[in-house]
Amino acid sequence: MSTIVVSGAIANKYHNGGAVWTRLSWVLGFRQLGFRVLFLEHVDRAACVDADGAPAPFERSDTLAYFREVVEQFDLTGTAALIYDGGAKVWGMPYAELLDLAESADLLVNITGHLTHEPLLRRLRRKAYIDLDPGYTQFWHAAGNLGAHLAGHDLYFTVGENISTPVCSIPTGDVRWRPVRQPVVLEHWPVSAAGDPDRFTTIASWRGPYGHVEHEGRTFGLKAHEFRKFIEVPQRAAQTFELALDIHPADSKDLDLLLSHGWQVVDPRTVAPDPLAFRRYVQASGAEFSVAQGIYVETVSGWFSDRTTRYLASGKPALVQDTGFSRNLPVGEGLVAFRTLDEAVAGAERIVHDYDLHCRAARALAEEYFDSNVVLRRLVEDVGITP
Repeated sequence: MSTIVVSGAIANKYHNGGAVWTRLSWVLGFRQLGFRVLFLEHVDRAACVDADGAPAPFERSDTLAYFREVVEQFDLTGTAALIYDGGAKVWGMPYAELLDLAESADLLVNITGHLTHEPLLRRLRRKAYIDLDPGYTQFWHAAGNLGAHLAGHDLYFTVGENISTPVCSIPTGDVRWRPVRQPVVLEHWPVSAAGDPDRFTTIASWRGPYGHVEHEGRTFGLKAHEFRKFIEVPQRAAQTFELALDIHPADSKDLDLLLSHGWQVVDPRTVAPDPLAFRRYVQASGAEFSVAQGIYVETVSGWFSDRTTRYLASGKPALVQDTGFSRNLPVGEGLVAFRTLDEAVAGAERIVHDYDLHCRAARALAEEYFDSNVVLRRLVEDVGITP
């Protein structure tokens, strides 16, 4: 049986249920295809905190407790390890066993280049980089910024499906980027009939994890800037729009602006702190409404949110800002793309007017384009390994 090592952030995404699903989808998807899968993550001393966010010893930290809970919930015990402080301690399996498994593994799937632990990297024969942040990754690389950790990989995949095509302004440099879609394991995301059709939701960060990016004199914006362009949607549409929004107290003026325009805002750390709560929130929604990071839109990257794939899989229509994905995916039924305020308002009305049709189309689209069996099988065929 072939072995795939997947590395990404779960403990480092403490209380972010959606980010956990991003990584779980690769682990569970490869396992469903018949591979032996090992999940690895490393966490720094500074990331180990207690329930109040104060520094805590690794063994007693909520960071480790969160990781352990996810491992147990998804039957990953014995196949997942959390490496602490450069290998000083490991939870999940002995360090020597990790090194042996790395030596025998057929492929490392390194999500956003998370695994940087050199003793393991040296032993992994073949390494695939998975880019979830198209534009950021490539602009950093072009600027000589090593933070993306691109060096040392054999294959490079990106969810920016338009990268390397004439419509996309993202530079590729010396890297051959291969397109890959965000996988969703349909077994874990069944169709849900719950939810008010008029209630559009999403789970988002107001600014996202990164700041502005500049390239050749141009500054690329954040999600906050895109939200401001569509601030009037709840006032102009008849539906309810709810954001499970991670927004810093320093952005209180923006929060007031959202509320004054009719947005309902809830705390994602309350409604979606872990993967099971995240799934409940999505599946109790009527549909999704969301904008994208400005950099994804402005570069026509073709980026598509893994969060949106879970709405679609749940049979929930998605009304989302077009990043150029309409060039690669069918839009209009189940998945409705918008570029302007008028299109966003009209799209919400269109979904609610023929809701059952859009729900069926949403699930069908997830099955055809984002099913992990389809997405990950194509990737391993590209790499040249079989279970």
